[in-house]
Amino acid sequence: MTEADKAFAGSIPALYDRYLGPFLFEPYALDLAGRLAGFEGRLLETAAGTGVLTRALAHALPPGVAITATDLNQPMLDHAAQRLDAPQVAWRQADALTLPFESASFDAVVCQFGAMFFPDKPAGFAEARRVLRPGGRFLFSVWGRIEENEIPAVVHAAVAAAFPRDPPSFLARTPHGYNDRERIDRDLREAGFTHVEMETVALRSRAASPTDPAMGFCKGTPLRHEIEARDATRLDEVTGLVAQTLARRFGDGPIDGGIQAHVIVATT
Repeated sequence: MTEADKAFAGSIPALYDRYLGPFLFEPYALDLAGRLAGFEGRLLETAAGTGVLTRALAHALPPGVAITATDLNQPMLDHAAQRLDAPQVAWRQADALTLPFESASFDAVVCQFGAMFFPDKPAGFAEARRVLRPGGRFLFSVWGRIEENEIPAVVHAAVAAAFPRDPPSFLARTPHGYNDRERIDRDLREAGFTHVEMETVALRSRAASPTDPAMGFCKGTPLRHEIEARDATRLDEVTGLVAQTLARRFGDGPIDGGIQAHVIVATT
């Protein structure tokens, strides 16, 4: 992972939330929030991004559950806070690898599609374990292989075809680059978790048109930095090429593709 892979600023948060939130993240946010049904206590969310999971948690959990939502990128949190007015949610900028909280201060830690961005996965997991109270749960999700995620795979291939001499690799390298179940289990146990449950969850992603995921991926993720680093004048052109490729594969109207992720529950 490069430093650019972690850069979510400028117009990226709004585009990310508008085009990729409902399309990719909401289906798994509902799944993860459902796994916390009946939860009581203090909840920490790391890598909250634009708050897709935060909103699902605030809606699904009792009002008495205190939610602290954190992210490394302040612009992402600023956007998230504008989308949700909930007194039980506190927003705080924080690095998941060096959390600014006392040990044993939360009853659960959740992280949706953030662990792939941790430069040191066991260290990030160890921090989650440190802030958990005895018996607490660490719930998180990571994307499966890009080949098992139909629309992202087409986007990845289309952008690579636009730059055949130096194909951008962000999607395969980072969001879909941490998918080996044995490695995930090993990293969690290295961090001190003794019981790990992992489920591969296949869902569907739906968008109103091929343009939506093209906009979301090409302009609303760090893939944008890779395109602009090769030729900043081609951002709109490449976005259009991706939309055309998606239309050829999935049709011109609303599109639908399979998505796959691993959902993990770890306890000590």
